[in-house]
Amino acid sequence: MTDLSNSEGQTMADEPQQDYQAESPLLEAWRMYRRNIPALFGTVMLTVIIAATFYGMFFYTGDAYDIVWAPHEPPGVTPEFPLGTDYLGRDLIAGLLTGGGPTLAVGAAAAALTMVIGISLGALAGFYGGWVDNLLMRITEFFQVLPALLFAMVLVTLFSPSLTTIAVAIGVVSWPQTARLTRAEFLRIKQLEYVTAARAIGAKNKRIIWKVILPNALPPLIVSATLTVGVAILFEAGLSFLGLGDPNVMSWGLMIGANREYILDAWWPVTFPGLAIFFTVFSVSLIGDGLNDAFNPKLRER
Repeated sequence: MTDLSNSEGQTMADEPQQDYQAESPLLEAWRMYRRNIPALFGTVMLTVIIAATFYGMFFYTGDAYDIVWAPHEPPGVTPEFPLGTDYLGRDLIAGLLTGGGPTLAVGAAAAALTMVIGISLGALAGFYGGWVDNLLMRITEFFQVLPALLFAMVLVTLFSPSLTTIAVAIGVVSWPQTARLTRAEFLRIKQLEYVTAARAIGAKNKRIIWKVILPNALPPLIVSATLTVGVAILFEAGLSFLGLGDPNVMSWGLMIGANREYILDAWWPVTFPGLAIFFTVFSVSLIGDGLNDAFNPKLRER
């Protein structure tokens, strides 16, 4: 009887420990993200857009560069071309499906370059401080006060307009905000106890920066990266609208720029690519807001 009672008491004592085990931050963030209906809606929307971009041409056999019908055929008139044609008589659906890939690629590449530059400079400034911080922040301020779109136009004009040039130009003008955010996170985290413990055991600065501090500073940087993708897509559309897009590669921005002169006579060649950009940026913004809510510990208490 004594053994049975002891075993039962031990079992009952162990159960609360299992109930109160701490949940990992990633699992907790994922649980919060799943409860965010707008974020899930944005995820589904972006998944559909990506799937249509990369797999749509397997189901819709059309060439975005072929002249297949009369110019400016309105949508819904010809069954073969439900969304109509552009100023050259090219199928708009084929253009949307083909142009999504380069548009998303430019957005992702520009966001990646922005994060690499911003995180590198911000981490060094926040960790070392002193003259390193002053020098890097002066450089950051110099790029921050420049008109971003105008500076990107100058870079694209100096070099041949291509997707690579556009992505690099967008990344070069978009990194200051990321650098400031990274610097602020490093200034906050480097004062914490586990960083002091890493120094005490002889960890080198390189390891402390990239292995200790940076992983703990990633949540707000991930949110910033998602929003940067949307900004880069809008930048690409703006450059293409101004005639600085790659004329040899179909993109949503190029479709808008090529048809902008005829917008008063035919609204659909500009409207449909514009809606594609809008829904893409909107879905990315919803995902970014959801990640912000999931990774922000103050919002978890709501």
